[in-house]
Amino acid sequence: MAQSGVRGEGARPRVRHAGGSGGAGAHGWDDSLYDENGDPVHRVDDGSVRTADGHGAGTADGDGVRAADDTMPLKPQGHGRHGGGGGRRRGGGGRPRRRRRILRWSAIVLAVLILGTAGAGYLYYQHLNANIKKKDLNIGDPKDRAAKSKANAAGQTPLNILLIGSDARDSTENQKLGGAKDTFGTPARADVQMLLHVSADRSNMSVVSMPRDTLVDIPKCTDPDTGKVYAAETNVMTNDSLGRGGPGCTVATWEKLTDIHIDHFMMVDFSGVVDMADAIGGVPVCVDANIYSHTSSGHGSGLKLEKGTTSIKGKQALQWLRTRYGFEDDTDIARTKAQHQYMNSMVRQLRENATLGNPGKLRKLAETATTALTVDDALGTVTKLYDLSKELKKVPTKRISMTTMPWEYASPTSGRVVPKPTDAAKVWRLLREDIALDGKDKKKTTKDKASSDPAAADDAIAVQVQNGTRTSALAPVSGRASAVTELLVGKGFTQAKADTTTATTQATTVIRYPSADLEGDAQRVAKSLGIPFSAVKKSTDVSGVTLVVGADWRSGTTYTAPEDDDKTPASAKLDKGTDTKACMHVDPDYIWS
Repeated sequence: MAQSGVRGEGARPRVRHAGGSGGAGAHGWDDSLYDENGDPVHRVDDGSVRTADGHGAGTADGDGVRAADDTMPLKPQGHGRHGGGGGRRRGGGGRPRRRRRILRWSAIVLAVLILGTAGAGYLYYQHLNANIKKKDLNIGDPKDRAAKSKANAAGQTPLNILLIGSDARDSTENQKLGGAKDTFGTPARADVQMLLHVSADRSNMSVVSMPRDTLVDIPKCTDPDTGKVYAAETNVMTNDSLGRGGPGCTVATWEKLTDIHIDHFMMVDFSGVVDMADAIGGVPVCVDANIYSHTSSGHGSGLKLEKGTTSIKGKQALQWLRTRYGFEDDTDIARTKAQHQYMNSMVRQLRENATLGNPGKLRKLAETATTALTVDDALGTVTKLYDLSKELKKVPTKRISMTTMPWEYASPTSGRVVPKPTDAAKVWRLLREDIALDGKDKKKTTKDKASSDPAAADDAIAVQVQNGTRTSALAPVSGRASAVTELLVGKGFTQAKADTTTATTQATTVIRYPSADLEGDAQRVAKSLGIPFSAVKKSTDVSGVTLVVGADWRSGTTYTAPEDDDKTPASAKLDKGTDTKACMHVDPDYIWS
């Protein structure tokens, strides 16, 4: 079968060379040592030049070049004091362009392979630093931040990184790749969102995607550049978060939803995807039939592939990542599955591709990766990216698992989805507690830890009871808050009061308290009702001890806690990093012959 490519689809995106107009070595790199493809050249006795693959006079002599390894210095040696780099330079003169990036997992792993060999001179190191764009990590209200992950017994701490894909159409190149002219300059949307959780001991990695059509609550966010304040919104599409001040608002939205502390974010846009795919040399993907993602009404990404495995790059890689019409049931859920296949394949490609030991090609990869990325300030230098990539490199491919957040339709006809009650909450808990989604961890035993703050007498504890029994499929149970309030009063909590305002949606029953001095009181209420201490949460959303009766306690006077076996819910189907046989199913309506 013919292999696909992008050479016939127009000019390839150009990668800016470090030398610029300053000639060889302007940034500490001698371009005369490499041919136009980035391959090293060897001069022979007659003065002619040949490349490593044997082109030119004679054949390759097998000298080769040193492969990237962790022992090679990251920072350039012998150039005096090392500078900080960083900065917010976008390249070129004039007003900097605001470039947002569709994050691909490739960008992270790529750093492992390229940045360890970037010690080609102090100026080149500074040049790469200047390529990297930086934004604030979290621009929500500081009091709403999730608690930091706790270290394990060995003092190791998990890492949580939000990967963001932007559909920004804020440049000519992005506009050409991204769609209609009337969207130029409109707020970017986070069309790809994936939370990457790396275990504390670096033995495994779990990646959870959120469909872009998910309805969530977006917290108040403040644009760090303009100072504009965006009020909190409820029941809106998650991809809108990026246009409310930048990636820091997307991070804040995830923390509000999951209660998981996010340490970093990485983002790339349309043109970044094309550049990255070209730089790496292609990623193998598979379809089970000939596919053409196109309809007479203009829907579709334009992806056209033959049945079987094809190595895609450039514009074709972007089309794959954007394809919705043509994969499975033509939904955003199918698109996330295709994205998982692409990223798993790219990880394998990067780790197995020996040609990445070629310094000329590594330079191109270094240029592409640092130019394509927008990251939080804590990742804003080559050194910091390299340190992170070394941590990620420790995870074996066989322990990388990807899944989509458990979901259900918000309504039969809306096309929008919401987190699936109980199942989504369980996935978030597993990540918070650093439990691998692949189920291969040693079983962890946890015990309810009593608060060091003593509880007040039962009749002195004020408790507000709310009705959270509403679900996407069921109406709230009328009078449920009042019924449970009566139960509490009968147990001696005479200050319990029912909140009779509009019922909320809460998958599992929870007790919230605002400050440490009320933790003991909250646990006392939980114990009296048979609610586990794991359901007692500190929250700045409440002003006192608040019991939210969830959808798991719609009737009766005895609470039965849901079985918690630390197994990944069946609704969170895993895509494994080692699955080389993964193949996307093609909707018959999009098959061509």
